[in-house]
Amino acid sequence: MKRKTLFWIVLFAVLAAASAGMYLLRGGAGGTVAAVYVDGELRDRIDLSAAVIPYELTVETEYGYNTLRVSHGAVEVAEADCDEQVCVHQGAIRDSLVPIVCLPHRLVIQIEEPEP
Repeated sequence: MKRKTLFWIVLFAVLAAASAGMYLLRGGAGGTVAAVYVDGELRDRIDLSAAVIPYELTVETEYGYNTLRVSHGAVEVAEADCDEQVCVHQGAIRDSLVPIVCLPHRLVIQIEEPEP
């Protein structure tokens, strides 16, 4: 019985140490940046970890406008003057898995994770 309990304690300690190591190698929870592209060109870089108080930012292009809502660690399109509103309905993004794309305005918002 004691040997089995010791096994589980050691296993959980190793998993906790590995998780902490991965967290530290990725730079912790902060440091993410949202890169805003229009027509494939970088328009703006927004430091999401510095956004303590949520704010809105309007990106105007020759195709229309998108109002971005920036909060700590996340960004979303709050309003746009395009027909389909796909970018608005997508909601907030917090990681680099799926970017926000507004095809009519040729806008892409991509989260860039910190480099280790």
